[in-house]
Amino acid sequence: MGLFTFLGGIHPYDGKELSKDKEIIDYLPKGDCVYPLSQHIGAPAIPIVKKGDLVLVGQKIAEADGFVSANIHSGISGKVKAIEPRMTASGMEENSIIIENDGQFKEIDFTKNIRPLDQLYREDVKDIIKEAGIVGMGGTRFPTHVKLSPKNEEEIDTIIVNGAECEPYLTSDYRRILESPEKVIAGLQIVMNLFDDAKGIIAIEDNKPEAIRKMEEVVKDIPNITVNTLKTKYPQGEERQLIYANTGRTLNSSMLPADVGCIVYNVDTIVAIYQALIEGRPLYERIITVTGDAIQNPVNYRVRIGTNTQELIEAAGGFTVENPEKIISGGPMMGKTMFSLDVPIVKGSSCILCFKEDDVSKEEPSNCIRCGRCTKVCPGRMMPYKLADLASHGQIDEFLKYGGMECCECGCCSYICPAKRHLTRMIADTRKQILEDRKK
Repeated sequence: MGLFTFLGGIHPYDGKELSKDKEIIDYLPKGDCVYPLSQHIGAPAIPIVKKGDLVLVGQKIAEADGFVSANIHSGISGKVKAIEPRMTASGMEENSIIIENDGQFKEIDFTKNIRPLDQLYREDVKDIIKEAGIVGMGGTRFPTHVKLSPKNEEEIDTIIVNGAECEPYLTSDYRRILESPEKVIAGLQIVMNLFDDAKGIIAIEDNKPEAIRKMEEVVKDIPNITVNTLKTKYPQGEERQLIYANTGRTLNSSMLPADVGCIVYNVDTIVAIYQALIEGRPLYERIITVTGDAIQNPVNYRVRIGTNTQELIEAAGGFTVENPEKIISGGPMMGKTMFSLDVPIVKGSSCILCFKEDDVSKEEPSNCIRCGRCTKVCPGRMMPYKLADLASHGQIDEFLKYGGMECCECGCCSYICPAKRHLTRMIADTRKQILEDRKK
């Protein structure tokens, strides 16, 4: 049988050799930690601590405000210094809890959170996941307990663990699979048990043969879990492409994976579920890759959420040049350029990527030559050049007619464009405006 894949996509230089062989290192923050109250899709969490309060590792410091929201827990012990707006990697200020680090990392008693799995009902499991503050850690930041409560629970038959990690340079999920395969499987089984007829799929690109072998060994005696080898291609890990590659099912922008019987989770999210149910630990740390040609010692860290980005870069040996031209939160395709390093690592952080030079911004765009390359690589089978033209002229009705809202903003079209046009940005800006107008 051939490799699992989808139509379209690109093959950018992946840069993974910088950090893929670097084992995960535990990093404990030295300075204060900052906890933005909006580390998830939905309503910001509400602080339940105040200035001067003493907190412990694992203690809940902010509570979900409604169903689509998420709790926040401290990753350090110390004193609440302030609750005030602080800059985040997005470039926006968000109301945040600042904790003064006492350097002792005293923990709450996690054993009090542990209950035997065979004594838990389905709603108990969902409540524990919600209490742990788990969200999608592949970048979506969608509260995990919400995904586990679809309106059509009886139709869910496939749980997919997204181990593709198709974004260049990122290796945190790869290392997690290599170093904690049993936790990945146990977390997946916890989710599968919430649905009557669910099977599990662990999807990994074929440029990660060691991870595939590791997972196949662990699941060899588990009949309802399979390891699918995906063709290495970007954006193989995007939710719609991943579902199509593994099941042949299609969905559009108005649908959720549950509408086609699927639930998709990132590797680190699945491990967080395991830790909440088996170890009694809420989400207060994650794996993050610090890499790029401007980093002295590319590395994969297990880092406490709230840790300062500048501190983490210094721990990786600092920069190879005095002033790197480009620093990205996330990968080079879908990550966001950072304008300050004085920002915290949050639940959705996956990578800090640092480049000596910013080759992209130096390329001057020219007129479209109608070569059709963007259409060929578009995973949504759209015409990006046409959508970008409609967007630039404010022709919203035509933009919608040509499927503009189906764009997943993967960046394939901009990457392949010989005219160096900023196609993705033009389309994305228009989609954002349309969504804002709809909300109004």
